[in-house]
Amino acid sequence: MASPERRLALSVLRAIDNGRTLGDELARPAVDRLPARDRAFLHELVLGTLRHRGFLDHALASAVDRTLDRVEEGVLTALRLGAYQILKLRVPDHAAVSETVDVVRESRPQAAGFTNAVLRRLVRQGAPALPDPARDPLGWLTSEGSLPRWLAERWVAREGADVAVRRARALLEPAPLTYRLNPHRADAPARIEEAGLEPRALALEGAWEATAGRPVDLARDGVLYLQDLGSQVVARLAAVPGRVLDACAAPGGKSTLMADLHPEARVAALERSPRRLRVMARLVAQWGAANVGCVAGDALRPPFAAASCDAVLLDAPCSGLGTLARNPDIRWRATAADIARHAEQQGRLIAAVADLVRPGGRLVYSACTLEPEETEGVVDAFLGGRPDFASSALPDWAARYADAGRLKVRPEEERADGFFAAVLVRDNGGPL
Repeated sequence: MASPERRLALSVLRAIDNGRTLGDELARPAVDRLPARDRAFLHELVLGTLRHRGFLDHALASAVDRTLDRVEEGVLTALRLGAYQILKLRVPDHAAVSETVDVVRESRPQAAGFTNAVLRRLVRQGAPALPDPARDPLGWLTSEGSLPRWLAERWVAREGADVAVRRARALLEPAPLTYRLNPHRADAPARIEEAGLEPRALALEGAWEATAGRPVDLARDGVLYLQDLGSQVVARLAAVPGRVLDACAAPGGKSTLMADLHPEARVAALERSPRRLRVMARLVAQWGAANVGCVAGDALRPPFAAASCDAVLLDAPCSGLGTLARNPDIRWRATAADIARHAEQQGRLIAAVADLVRPGGRLVYSACTLEPEETEGVVDAFLGGRPDFASSALPDWAARYADAGRLKVRPEEERADGFFAAVLVRDNGGPL
């Protein structure tokens, strides 16, 4: 009989194949009810199978007697799950094979024999040779690099093969556990030491990486907030001691950071999703951020007066292609069409919030992607139609991430999510 964590892992992976998101699936009550050790194993199975799917398909192609597109989708997902255990984990081969066969037998009994034969062949043969990244970068990117072909081709064409390979390597690594401390908790440093997190200071002030322990437990207690380096960077760009709008605020990490940096500031955290708004309100209350107000509303129709904000942060919804280490399901969900769709929406969002910036105030546009249509393209198009806004120089502390006057956090350089940001200032003489 298949173990509960393997059975649930396959269920989660199949749901993701059918359009569900990784975050929603890992938040299932059935996942939470697992013992901590089993839950950690389930997370490893799901995240690893998604992260290395290109490599697993490369290996399975040599063990299957047909092309992979002729294997039933649910069975192929199970084969990937089994192959991940055989090729990437220290799971005994017999357990990886037998448990995968058992879980397939429960839902597709007619495919159990096929699954057994393929995985046993994979055990005997091992993984086939991989393409050389120098001679065949696209071959490497779509196998060991585990990128869909359209994205591999896009990165090679735009960034060059060397950068594309280095970025893919970086995004194959599990995302670091980066955090910042709650300044409202006097016991935070002591709790960090007690928990044995062995923090490593990052280049950005106030940003730390936990190299041991379980920071998630302290995050639940409000002692720290798990927040990627790039997310912290863009919040710092928008933080001012006046009236600040976080236009797409949930889950609230950037709002609370801006409030922490300037206790005299008044931060409005705008969110249109009622569920996400409730989650954010709980964070703000637990964090002790008295100068953050959670507001229900849509950034396309912001419920604020024109020229009422000293700063507006628009961390726009995007393709998320800078976050593949943290969200490996995006590798297989995103399409080239999504980039254009997001860019159109981002253009409408920046136009909608721009009038809220007072003359002399700043507008920070950011996205957790480095795709040009969603980054420079949005900002340049906006500036082309708004002569009352101009690009502003980055502060000295952000020089490390500067790129032609804009900000880019590159995964291959920082071991962090890919992030873009631009700081725009409204002319004092501009129209209101």
